[in-house]
Amino acid sequence: MDSWLSHMPKGMMLKSDGFASNIYDPDGEFTLRHFCAERGIEYSDIGIPVRLETFADYGLAFRDRMLPELEDKLVVALDRLPEGFLLRLDGGETVKARRVVLAVGITHFEHIPANLAHLPPEFLSHSFRHPDPELFRGRSVVVIGGGASAIDLAALLHEADAKVQLVARQSSLKFHSMPTGKPRSRWQQIRHPQSGLGPGLRSRFFANAPMLFHYLPERLRLQAVGRSLGPSAGWFVKEKVIGRVPLLLGYTPQRAEVRDGRVRLHLRAVDGTEHEVLTEHIIAATGYKVDLERLTFLSTEIRSKLKAVNGTPVLSSSFESSVPGIYFVGVAAANSFGPVMRFAFGAGFTARRLTQTMMHELSQSPASLRTPRVVTIAK
Repeated sequence: MDSWLSHMPKGMMLKSDGFASNIYDPDGEFTLRHFCAERGIEYSDIGIPVRLETFADYGLAFRDRMLPELEDKLVVALDRLPEGFLLRLDGGETVKARRVVLAVGITHFEHIPANLAHLPPEFLSHSFRHPDPELFRGRSVVVIGGGASAIDLAALLHEADAKVQLVARQSSLKFHSMPTGKPRSRWQQIRHPQSGLGPGLRSRFFANAPMLFHYLPERLRLQAVGRSLGPSAGWFVKEKVIGRVPLLLGYTPQRAEVRDGRVRLHLRAVDGTEHEVLTEHIIAATGYKVDLERLTFLSTEIRSKLKAVNGTPVLSSSFESSVPGIYFVGVAAANSFGPVMRFAFGAGFTARRLTQTMMHELSQSPASLRTPRVVTIAK
C-alpha cells in the first residue's frame, strides 16, 4: 500500500469503479463494499467515486484482517545461492528462500522525459513525489501529462491555490463517461459489456482472459499494452479542470533551462509553433516505465540473466522469469499478461495462478523439500 499511502495526492479519487477496486481474497469475504458498510461510508459498485483515503484505509484493514502475521521489511539486496536466494534486509537480517515473488509495483519506475531530466530536483520532480498539493500553495507550477495522474494533480493543485498550468501533447483531454444510472439495453450490454477495466469488448478481453493474452504473439501483446487504455481521467474530475485550470494542449516540451531562479520551459505545437512558459517548478506526471536495470537491489548476476523485452521481464505462463525461482507480478507483468496487470482487478488471476504453480511444484518436490520458503517483495 506504500504507493497509495505515501505517493498519491491527498484528495484524489480512484478512476476504477467500486466493484473493480476490491483487494482479492479467495472467498470474497472482505470486499470494498463490505468495508464501506462496516464503516458507514457511502458506496456503489458504479457511480460513486472511491476516495483515496477510503481505499487506503480499506487496504490497511484488509491486511490486518487477512494477513495479521505479515512482516514489513525493506529488502536492500537479493543474491543467488546454489539452492534458492539470499535476501538482505535493511536491519542487517538475512533470509533464505527457494522462490521470490517481485511485486514491486511502480515504485522504481518513475518516467521523466529525457529532455527535462537534467533539471535540478528543486525545479523538476515526478508526480509520484507529491502526496500533498498544499505544499505548492501560492507557487507557480506546470504539470506535464494528459493522463489521470496529471489531470487529477492539476485539479488538486488548483484547489490548493497554486498557480498551475497543464501541458499535454494531446489536442484534447479525455475523460470517462459519467454513469447515467439508467438500465442498459441488451444490445448495449453485448456491444459494450462491462468489465473490471471499463466497458467494451477489448476491455472485457483484457480483464477476463489474461492467460489467453499470454499466448498471443509477442508483437501483438506489446502493441496492445502500448495502445490500450490510454491516458484518460475519471468523469468526476472534468468540472474541476475544464474552465478552471489553464490548459496548453497539443504542445510537446522541447527543452528547459533555469534562469534567475525560475524554469523556462520551451514547447512546440504540432504545426511547429513555439511557446515559452516561465514557472517555479515542473511536475512530470508522465507515467511509469518498467526497467529491470532500476531494480538495483537485485544482484548484478541476477539482472544479467533476466531475459527482457523493452526493459520488462519475459515471463512464463506461471509468471516465472528466465531466472528459475524469481517471479514478477503487477505492472512488470503487463507485457506478458495484458493491461489488467496494471490494476487491482488483475490481482485475482495473479494470485490464483501463482498458487496453482507453487502447489504443483511443491507436490513434485522430494519430501525433504516440501516446506520451501516463498518471499514476496512488494516495494
